[in-house]
Amino acid sequence: MSDPYSITGEHVLLTTPTLCWEKQGGMAINEGPVTLHRNGRIVLIYSASTIWSEDYALACSSGNDSGEAVSQEKEVAKERNNVTFTDITEIWVNGKAVGKHRGGYSPFHFDITSYVSSGTNVVTVYAEDDVRSGRQPRGKQSEQFHSHGCDYTRTTGIWQTVWLEQVPEVYLSDMKVVADPDNSCVHLEANICGNAAGGELTANARFEGKDVGSTTAVVHGPSVKLTVPLSEIHLWEPGHAKLYDLELKLNGQDQSSDTVASYFGLRTVRLDGMAFRINEKSIFQRLVLDQGFYPEGIYTAPSDEDLRKDIEISMELGFNGARLHEKMFEPRFLYWADQLGYLVWGEHANWGLDITTTESLARFLPEWMEGMERDFNHPSLIGWCPFNETWDRGGTRQDNDVLRIVYEMTKRMDPTRPVIDTSGNFHVVTDIFDLHDYDQNPETFRARYEPMKSGGEVFNTFPERQTYEGQPYFISEYGGIWWNPDQQDENAWGYGDRPQSEEAFIARYEGLTNVLLDHPKMFGFCYTQLYDVEQEVNGLYTYDRRPKFDPEIIRRINSRKAAIED
Repeated sequence: MSDPYSITGEHVLLTTPTLCWEKQGGMAINEGPVTLHRNGRIVLIYSASTIWSEDYALACSSGNDSGEAVSQEKEVAKERNNVTFTDITEIWVNGKAVGKHRGGYSPFHFDITSYVSSGTNVVTVYAEDDVRSGRQPRGKQSEQFHSHGCDYTRTTGIWQTVWLEQVPEVYLSDMKVVADPDNSCVHLEANICGNAAGGELTANARFEGKDVGSTTAVVHGPSVKLTVPLSEIHLWEPGHAKLYDLELKLNGQDQSSDTVASYFGLRTVRLDGMAFRINEKSIFQRLVLDQGFYPEGIYTAPSDEDLRKDIEISMELGFNGARLHEKMFEPRFLYWADQLGYLVWGEHANWGLDITTTESLARFLPEWMEGMERDFNHPSLIGWCPFNETWDRGGTRQDNDVLRIVYEMTKRMDPTRPVIDTSGNFHVVTDIFDLHDYDQNPETFRARYEPMKSGGEVFNTFPERQTYEGQPYFISEYGGIWWNPDQQDENAWGYGDRPQSEEAFIARYEGLTNVLLDHPKMFGFCYTQLYDVEQEVNGLYTYDRRPKFDPEIIRRINSRKAAIED
């Protein structure tokens, strides 16, 4: 794109919101559609992502006095005005610096009450995106100005949701939910902004409209812990998403109040020998690689429906979950995973980060922790994987302390889920030992893992760099079969030789998949990949989500009972 201030070509062009944002010069941010919460007081703006010929983004948005979040003089003294972003760096309001945030994936917000005035207010956003220096994670975004190999078009600018929120002087800012079905309860920790000491926090749980639990606690400080006993237990399971509604109400001594509506799911996960148990059942994870790219918006889905659709088309093929690959996905994707009973692994976009030195932790770890805090409550999320394929950089090996520190911090923040230190290679300390294997021959693929069945040698792609210590084991990337018979792009690629016919593709897919389903010591697989991404054409769907094969054929292959399943 030659003009850094205009969007050209087939990008996402969404509707303009009716509330208080107006573009002023700078880049063209495409806002909308709008979703309202808190009685219509939050504006959620789904923005389109793009790539420019410069490595920066500058955007100005303004709020006029028709927008209640920034302009009602009578309420400014009683309520706080928060502006929330999900990927930017520096913010100014009316020319005054408000704050900074580092990282393009995790959310942040600022209280701008003291910066706004009656009438028009200008919010200025500046983001600098450096994908070449090794100082920040970039994921699958190309370090060049064009897509190549398994790196794709870069995303520069606002690609996630932005909203204005008006809140009381004292309000509930966030909460943590820990399901405890074994003891018929759910544990909550709610955080409060402002002084609510002496007030009360009440939590009510409902299932399908029926009250099933309630408790009240006195507020003594900025954090309140409480346990809600549940009279009915309904487990959240793959394909059967039973969810409870949850309401928290804060009542202050000064008659102030705040109410938050949410939901939770009851489920347990644990490793048991070679099995991965969900609600004490050995569940074979039929995962697919989902990279979260879209032809219309790159990192940004065209609509909420598109996020849901990606899960539905995966389940249509018989997959029960996905690796959310090299990207922190939109929270709305995880919402739909919760609603549809779809398993997901949370990852960070670590590619591009120099991990040959612990200095990289300053850029990686805070953002990873913010992402974990954001996504902790989702029952669909069953494991964490902060790194993927930590290859040597310029001939220098990874600093193992980088992986060890991130693993230990992840376990400390969330002891309820297993952690893979780095998917594929090179493992340092990990709860699960996974490999990436793109062998295209089902017979040699089978032979490689056959000794493991009877207690023999366990295949290790890099025995000189990583040690297998008896952990649960699975192939977290395989297949990647090249299939694009109608495409003429000379840059198109997939793994191995392209099959000569659709029948040959199906035979190869079934042969490779059966090896993993039939293995009594494998708890899952992850096929590469759900859909094509630009020049990488090994998806089961095209980039615009059209099926390449009869979905029922793929579903039949994937759905066969696995040897390790109960």
